[in-house]
Amino acid sequence: MQGTTVKLANNNREREMYDNIADLYSIIKTVEALEKAYVRDAITTDDYRKQCQKLITQFKAAQNLTKDVYPDILKFANEYRIDNCKAALHRLLNEPYFSTPNPAPKVIVEIAQLYITAMDSLKLNMCAVDQLHPLMNDLYERLGMIGLLPSDWEGKVKIKQWIVQLNRMKASDELDAEQVRQMLFDLDSSYATFHKSLEMAKH
Repeated sequence: MQGTTVKLANNNREREMYDNIADLYSIIKTVEALEKAYVRDAITTDDYRKQCQKLITQFKAAQNLTKDVYPDILKFANEYRIDNCKAALHRLLNEPYFSTPNPAPKVIVEIAQLYITAMDSLKLNMCAVDQLHPLMNDLYERLGMIGLLPSDWEGKVKIKQWIVQLNRMKASDELDAEQVRQMLFDLDSSYATFHKSLEMAKH
């Protein structure tokens, strides 16, 4: 008995739409892999920046081609079961920050605000992965823009470890009391040493 061939598209227009949807799906998965590689220092900042800018451009083009069918990218991600690509969705839906030789003073202010916001969130029991991951990811990126901080600076290493741990969890998962206490301690000590490093750089 011969198998039955299933047609996904009835005409060229439908076939093109399925191709565009497949491209959008592939881009999101690729960005997720890129973000994880960057967090793990498996790719240089320059290579990350180039690939990220290219993928963001491709994402915007693919999103434009599929907006009539999927105007909400989060619903698209949920339907195709890639809503766990937290880092990719955050990167694609937010303005990226890339390293510069001399970061503007506002970057330092933003770093301070992110530290405080992250610690306040934990104190207010906002400890779900989808609440903490964007904050930690943004904090890690902006710290990477401060040239006076070495790549192995303990504060940055700790934050990277937390991002890796959050990446392994579901968006709805929450940190337990012990994890919350440890993250608060790591953020507080990192924030303190960050300010000390800035003060030392002035002298």
